[in-house]
Amino acid sequence: MTAKPVIAGTDGSAESLRAVDWAVREAVLRGLPLRIVAAAAMPPRMIERHRQDVGGLSTVSDVLRRDRDRALGTAAERAAATAPDLLIDVDELTGAPSHALTEAASGASMLVVGSRGVGAFTALLLGSVSHYVSAHATCPVVVVREETTAVHRQVVVGIGDPARGAAALAFAFEEASLRHASLIAVHALDLPRGEIATASWDLATPGRPALEATAARELEAMLADWQGKYPDVPVSHDVVRGHPGRALVGLSARADLVVLGRHPGHGPLPEPGAVRHAVLNHAHGPVVTVPSA
Repeated sequence: MTAKPVIAGTDGSAESLRAVDWAVREAVLRGLPLRIVAAAAMPPRMIERHRQDVGGLSTVSDVLRRDRDRALGTAAERAAATAPDLLIDVDELTGAPSHALTEAASGASMLVVGSRGVGAFTALLLGSVSHYVSAHATCPVVVVREETTAVHRQVVVGIGDPARGAAALAFAFEEASLRHASLIAVHALDLPRGEIATASWDLATPGRPALEATAARELEAMLADWQGKYPDVPVSHDVVRGHPGRALVGLSARADLVVLGRHPGHGPLPEPGAVRHAVLNHAHGPVVTVPSA
């Protein structure tokens, strides 16, 4: 494959199959090939063995590899049935899923994963995998949560540090344009940590109106350049009080996608990792984290 593919990770769970469905639609939307990958994850402290090591008996490794192959086959069939003309590749990964997926994503346009996997133990394991790749992969990572077939025609982008929001904005505007959707940019006021935690500011708080007006002007100016590049995208913005994660989770209920930038945190606001963690755990639909350029 010459074009950077959309990569979907699967383990055979319903959540991962929803991620594959989302990845299929995204690949078709962008005119890109799809690569479906899966890893046979060994439980902690267990060494991988092959059948010949135990006198012909099936090992845990054999079972996990069969499950991996079955998951890949099911996902590939599902993708082909949905988009018969889509170029689809299937690959087996080795090693821990979190690191294997992160490495595979290095050559991708984006990585799409489910929020959790099958079974109680695996749910914890793959939940941690989705959080790991969303924090470490070098490409945008989409975590598909509670997706429905409803189309809202809206993309939400959270802007924490405007100076480092270019990558997230570029992705959000492109998605909105491809989906013929509107875009809303959300920024949280740079309030003291205690004020963010309690959301205690009200309209009578000295200095609040001026802070809101300044933040709104900066956000509007930042969006103006992107509106020039994407004149077909209706754009609005909102400056919110309180924890930005709470605001983004609320907006996710009426959005097709929530876009977050990913970069190290600093200053009095909650670190972007904390916001990302909150949104990934509680959003009502797909969330994408975009690494800073």
